[in-house]
Amino acid sequence: MPEQTIRLHRSAPAKPAEGQPCNGCGICCALETCPPGRLRFMRAKGPCPALEWSEPAGCYRCGLLANPRQYIGCLPGIGESPARRLLTRWIAAGQGCDCSAEVQS
Repeated sequence: MPEQTIRLHRSAPAKPAEGQPCNGCGICCALETCPPGRLRFMRAKGPCPALEWSEPAGCYRCGLLANPRQYIGCLPGIGESPARRLLTRWIAAGQGCDCSAEVQS
């Protein structure tokens, strides 16, 4: 992967090792946009427009997953809960860190 500079919140947690549980560091979404984000925002390069900083949680969250109505709008025939289930599966949320980027401070 070529060297790239990304800007994250100063309080963002450090990137976990690949395969470890996601901690909301935001690095993966700052580097590239996931498949549903690519469809929604018509772009593959990061940062994803739906990457949201959560001050109370002290980490990044996926806005598509946390607030689907805000980013996707009206979901004809699909309520928010089914949309969240679909997005959770599509982006493999909760499956562990799959970002192989090496981080330098």
